[in-house]
Amino acid sequence: MNIFKTIAEDVRAVKERDPAAQSSFVIWLTYPGLHARWSHVVEHWLWNHGLKSLARISSQFTRFMTGVEIHPGAQIGRRFFIDHAMGVIIGETTIIGDDCTLYQGVTLGGTGNETGKRHPTLGNNVIVGVGAAVLGNITVGDNSKIGGGAVAVKDVPPNCTVVGIPGRIVKRDGKRVTSEQSAAAKRMENLPDIVEEQHRSNCARIDYLEAQIAALRDEVCPQFKKALADVDPVNSEDLEEG
Repeated sequence: MNIFKTIAEDVRAVKERDPAAQSSFVIWLTYPGLHARWSHVVEHWLWNHGLKSLARISSQFTRFMTGVEIHPGAQIGRRFFIDHAMGVIIGETTIIGDDCTLYQGVTLGGTGNETGKRHPTLGNNVIVGVGAAVLGNITVGDNSKIGGGAVAVKDVPPNCTVVGIPGRIVKRDGKRVTSEQSAAAKRMENLPDIVEEQHRSNCARIDYLEAQIAALRDEVCPQFKKALADVDPVNSEDLEEG
């Protein structure tokens, strides 16, 4: 553990990624995401050396001070940056590579149905947007991006962009995925949008039923009008006399 080397690297990383960054001193003093990250370096060391209770107590204090909850057991690579911090949760078995960036409200959590390795693994240079959730023992490949508010629950290959709930790949290797259904047939990592598929199915069914009703109307109405024309009109006086 070399906390001083980590601090210097992280400050330089903030200068590169945050256009609002000022001097190194201001970054060191005012970025809660960095404070949470630096506290985790110490807490992770305590966790690995058998002082788990002390590590957990320290992590809860860090959470109170910064709004970021990082489990001491999580493994975090170099030059890790949480921009704006607040509301970020990183689970115990999470593994984060080098040069990753998280924004506020991100959850790297579990699904509640797993044991052992139950949190995600992020490759190098991964970006997770505002309010996004990466859940379960899945892997997000190098250089991939999880869009704001997305929920990723399956593996994401390298160099992809994921959006939506559930998350679906909209860009791969810098090229937009134009037809997700055809792409999904070739690449199983493309996640289906269940709501969109059901909406399309309902619209197609409605169009079919409307066409059937129109055809039936065109067929029945002329016959009905002809039948009415063949019926002798009823005299109301005859009905009264009867």
